[in-house]
Amino acid sequence: MNRIEHVVLMARYNQWMNRKLYEAAGTLSDAELLMDRKAFFGSILGTLNHLVLGDTVWLKRFALHPAGYAALAPLNAVATPVDLTQLAFANVRELAAHRAWLDQLILDWAHTVQAPDLDQRLHYRNMRGVAADKNCFSLLVHFFNHQTHHRGQATTLLSQAGLDVGTTDLLALID
Repeated sequence: MNRIEHVVLMARYNQWMNRKLYEAAGTLSDAELLMDRKAFFGSILGTLNHLVLGDTVWLKRFALHPAGYAALAPLNAVATPVDLTQLAFANVRELAAHRAWLDQLILDWAHTVQAPDLDQRLHYRNMRGVAADKNCFSLLVHFFNHQTHHRGQATTLLSQAGLDVGTTDLLALID
């Protein structure tokens, strides 16, 4: 598998896992989703919100890539988060709709990334305004790893709430 195929696989995994998480989360009441479970982002809804906000920040950074990804243009209509702990979506239904849109955007974009793009440097500013200049492929690995990390937390929180999201291993998507 080459790096481009790996990026597409990770985009597919992201979409597949998020569908599973949101299907399970959708069976809980708003109160259960908002309950402080002493997690990094407090609640299940807080954790899922963080993932959407983090993905939005990173996708807006990837939109700055010299390749000028047209697939990321719809993000121009989305505000850049200023706080990754905010509840940008007050309920799981609104959040799920946005998540589905974002996941399709990620997958569509992944299909447009070209091998030479991965070796270029991405120039961006972090949330504190500090300039950064990093290898694009390494940032993509971080992007997908960040998703996996926090989805693992969300899966644990859902499990503690008595829900089983089923198989979560990337292995299920590998031929």
